[in-house]
Amino acid sequence: METEKILVVDDEEAIREVVSTMLQAKGYDCAAVNNGRAAQEYVKKATPDLVLSDMIMPEMDGIKLLDWLREYDPEVPVIMVTAIHDISTALEAIRRGAYDYILKPFEKDQLFLGVGRALQHRRLIMENRNYQRNLEQLVEERTAQLSGTLAQLEQSYDDTLEALGSALDLKDAETEGHCQRVTAFTISIAKTMPVPNPYLPVLARAAFLHDIGKMAIPDSILRKPGPLNDDEKQVMRRHCQIGYDMLIRIPFLRDAAEIVLAHQEFFDGTGYPRNLKGEQIPLGARIFTVADSLDAMISDRPYRKALPISHAREEVRRCAGTQFDPKVVEVFLSIPEQHWMDLRESLGSPFRLAHLKSLQTN
Repeated sequence: METEKILVVDDEEAIREVVSTMLQAKGYDCAAVNNGRAAQEYVKKATPDLVLSDMIMPEMDGIKLLDWLREYDPEVPVIMVTAIHDISTALEAIRRGAYDYILKPFEKDQLFLGVGRALQHRRLIMENRNYQRNLEQLVEERTAQLSGTLAQLEQSYDDTLEALGSALDLKDAETEGHCQRVTAFTISIAKTMPVPNPYLPVLARAAFLHDIGKMAIPDSILRKPGPLNDDEKQVMRRHCQIGYDMLIRIPFLRDAAEIVLAHQEFFDGTGYPRNLKGEQIPLGARIFTVADSLDAMISDRPYRKALPISHAREEVRRCAGTQFDPKVVEVFLSIPEQHWMDLRESLGSPFRLAHLKSLQTN
């Protein structure tokens, strides 16, 4: 098998050398340039199998290089390297066709995993092109390969969402792990109801990203130890709309975006941001709000210790018809208390959205 070629694009010489050395030690053929213009010239002479590009560079930044590469050779995967505060830019890169992104500072294993996935994706694309040349003889194999590629693409999206969840944990450390727990709780209720299987991945991604809009909330408000004043509450309430605006631009997440927008609506119409009432609220949001409230009550908070699961159940029961959909509450109360404690303890580390496919209900 021919050695796979990787082009490293970064304006910092030390980073170029370190990344190239690590990848060469894994058997890859590496070249390194210091900006997007130089990368263009290199690609025109010898197309690499993968481009690993910094986001912020002089002369031509990573986004402009990505746009050019998608036009020049859309089959070359591009992994963007970005800092945690540029997370919205990383999302824009994914929307424009980047295969993945890696957050700085990254570890060696994270780099190898991302590069390995991207090159595997490239190999699958090349194999698929060969299959198309022999379509009549290879129709069964091509169909199977396409199914595998779609599954890998879905996993690639979920890998990206998991990275976003980790980034949010870094910003809002007081609720670390909340996204993971509430996602598992939401899917557990949804499977018990039950909801149609194709809706479960949409619901899982919405639950996992429900607070993504908080990335834009100032730390002075997000991490404030005491209660928020009225002005601060109004700023905090914007996170639903911000999260929706972030996700609706990504076709893969449009259905999830509707749930994110509505996740603070109350069944009696007193929630926000649109004062939706009853079944005007998407079913996923009505399920999510019960799971979210459960996790909030049985988790430690800076202002109180975790409450007993029995207390949480009674509070959910009390708020049926006001905050919560009575039908969802009925399903929630049918699930034994021990199920929630077992589920909380059994969440995988690292958390993977794919694990929810095999989640056991009560």
